[in-house]
Amino acid sequence: MVTSIIGHMARCTAPVEGHRTASGAAACPACRGRYGGYSSYGSYSPPSPSYSSSGSSAVGRSGGGGSGRSVKPRWSRPTSSVLYTPAEVLALTPVRERVEKQASLDLRDVFLCHAWDDRQGAAKDLHDLLVSLDVKVWFSEKDVGLGVPLLRTIDKGLANSRIGVVLVTPALLRRLPQESIADRELSALLAGERLIPIVHDTTYEALREVSPMLASRSGLSTIEEPMANVAAKLAELVAL
Repeated sequence: MVTSIIGHMARCTAPVEGHRTASGAAACPACRGRYGGYSSYGSYSPPSPSYSSSGSSAVGRSGGGGSGRSVKPRWSRPTSSVLYTPAEVLALTPVRERVEKQASLDLRDVFLCHAWDDRQGAAKDLHDLLVSLDVKVWFSEKDVGLGVPLLRTIDKGLANSRIGVVLVTPALLRRLPQESIADRELSALLAGERLIPIVHDTTYEALREVSPMLASRSGLSTIEEPMANVAAKLAELVAL
């Protein structure tokens, strides 16, 4: 079990309880109030992200856990109206650093991992929102042609995308125990600092019952803010 030594040797709750949304890290006794010491199942310890405070409420801010402040991360453009909680900046900073390291490579911005049942519903909605924001998305509905080997195409899509977004829905929770293609995608995405869970129409508690490791990764939630706001944050994250 991974621990984080902060203050009075507090133990990080992520491996057991998860951090729910990104804001959940702020409620962890080991992680709250310290943005350089967060530890999950990975070994990465991001440096303190730089951001500017923007007051206690604003459009685009994700509600939730442990902080009333709204901030803008260093990668936001000056004209952007999208605001984040400090815990969200913490969770997204290592992913942003990976994006910046790959700036010179010709890659898709986002690999969208989703349950097959969501391909014409929530997954398509998120895809369309991202495309409207000029994000290049790998999406099975348009990138897997008839007669093309599916697993080979997925492997290629993962290798040629900067980050992975996992749309966690009730349908995905049903599929994961069956060791489906979605589980194969998740295994590859969990191997690096490029995974962002998006919880939609379910909870992190339900996810933790199926995949404790995935639930330990901080992400975003449409319970706390509209899908359009989530898409705006993803678009900023991959913008170069």
